[in-house]
Amino acid sequence: MALSGWVCVVTGASRGIGKGVALQLSEARAIVYITGRHEQSLRETATEVEARGGTCVPVVCDSTKEDDIKQLFERITREQSGRLDILVNNAYAGVQSIFSNMGKRFWEMEPSMWDTLNNAGLRGHYLCSVYAARLMVPAGRGLMVVVSSFGGLRKLFNVPYGVGKAACDRLAADCADELKSSGVVSVSLWPGAVRTEVIQEKMDAELDSQKLQEIRDVFCTGETPEFSGKCIVELAKDKSLISLTGKVLMTCDLSRRYNIRDVDGCSIVDYTSFSYLLSKVPYLSWLSYITPSFLRIPKWVLTLSASKF
Repeated sequence: MALSGWVCVVTGASRGIGKGVALQLSEARAIVYITGRHEQSLRETATEVEARGGTCVPVVCDSTKEDDIKQLFERITREQSGRLDILVNNAYAGVQSIFSNMGKRFWEMEPSMWDTLNNAGLRGHYLCSVYAARLMVPAGRGLMVVVSSFGGLRKLFNVPYGVGKAACDRLAADCADELKSSGVVSVSLWPGAVRTEVIQEKMDAELDSQKLQEIRDVFCTGETPEFSGKCIVELAKDKSLISLTGKVLMTCDLSRRYNIRDVDGCSIVDYTSFSYLLSKVPYLSWLSYITPSFLRIPKWVLTLSASKF
């Protein structure tokens, strides 16, 4: 009941992380507006969300279209008297394209790959942030979350993906700088490897490349889509949340901060721990069994590893 009466928006919630976030917000009794491009899949998600005890409002909204986004927030203004507590910018349209172009270099892919990956997943995030801030700032409170990834730090998958994720992190940070005095918090969330429906299909399918096999090895111990939702609920309850504004927050760090496990009871893989990193190094993996789990790479080392200076 922690978020009873709170009004939340989760974009791209037909499946995957967005759906997982909506499910967890509903368990906390929030009123959740979920968006997606297809009415049928949205209604299926809404049925599951409402079964958890929350109130769900499915809204057909294409995150690449500003008119759709504007109408979404106008509807919230009408129906909730302008109240908005949480925005989760999650919509992303490029997962299938990423797998279809695995191993290709940027000049070998169609230039339209940029739009496929970044129109909904970056431009749409910015537009939603603009309209959400117009409701949150006058109220003096609110939480805006941009779902990003490790691809914002180091190259992952392809060039448009990495550029888009780095921009998502910068979007959260720069918005936080301008929002801080108003009491509104803006953060970037980095889930680990997440076993979404699409990823699960890929893991169950016949793998035809070493690269895909490596991906399956990573995702087989990954998080459920709902764990990001658990993290967001805990963030929303955190009395010292303003101290985190502008930061990149990793779900494995939040797991320790709030002492939470995944919905299936599993602990979360700590990608910054020396034991995990050693387990991925040939001939040194045995050291992972004797390396204390509390030994982790400092975040400033991660930052330096991607430094361009």
